[in-house]
Amino acid sequence: MNVSFSGAPILDDLTWRAERGQITALLGPNGAGKTTTMLTCEGLVRPDSGLVQVLGLDPRADSRALRGRIGVMIQDGGLPVMARAGELLAHIARLYAHPRDVVALARQLGIDAFARTSVRRLSGGQRQRLALALAVVGRPELVFLDEPTAGLDPQARQVVWDLVRALRDHGTAVVLSTHLMDEAELLADQVVIIDHGQVIARGAPRELTAPPATNQPMMVHGPLSKADLQALTLFARERGLRLSAPTGGAPSDGRRTLEDVFLDLTGRGLR
Repeated sequence: MNVSFSGAPILDDLTWRAERGQITALLGPNGAGKTTTMLTCEGLVRPDSGLVQVLGLDPRADSRALRGRIGVMIQDGGLPVMARAGELLAHIARLYAHPRDVVALARQLGIDAFARTSVRRLSGGQRQRLALALAVVGRPELVFLDEPTAGLDPQARQVVWDLVRALRDHGTAVVLSTHLMDEAELLADQVVIIDHGQVIARGAPRELTAPPATNQPMMVHGPLSKADLQALTLFARERGLRLSAPTGGAPSDGRRTLEDVFLDLTGRGLR
């Protein structure tokens, strides 16, 4: 897909696929295009060109048909501030033909503890849990989760991870964006790394962090631009090779963390 705003390209021939019964993590620096990608798949942004299909349908033209089949959790998602948390969850559940058990879902995410509290009085973490519940209460076939554990304490994060895994195990396609590399490495079946509106790496976490297929060393000499380094790193990843800088070390078996891979691909400068 291709998307631009005021003539400036945001997504540039970006191509990827999320499978049913898998968790797909979208990673990328700030401004890389993750949110635009998810909004386009949700039918909230129209691509300039290219094909976008969600459950085999056009997310804009077929939005009515998709409405009951997908769930969406977005950051700071405009929840009605005067509504009480429990009443809002029960109301959204009634919009679906076969919703989840609201009482059980509220208990699982700890919403029952603040069910009578208005949204405007909820903490950031409580709003996150409520937004997640609203996204999954309709038993979606596909759910988009935008940084689902942002602002959560460790206990709540574990509960959310368990729920996301359960969605995957029941055949739901889960697409989540996150800045937490450990979260992506623990949860994701496949990782898609986006930068400057393009997919620069994809694969299972173990594939992306795999040790080299051979120990025969090679060296590349000469100045490298950021684009050169990204292309070289992607080339090496796809072939099971390892790149290393003159300083700093890697684990003794050659395996790196997903954060190492991410920084190699996108650079270490602030955005």
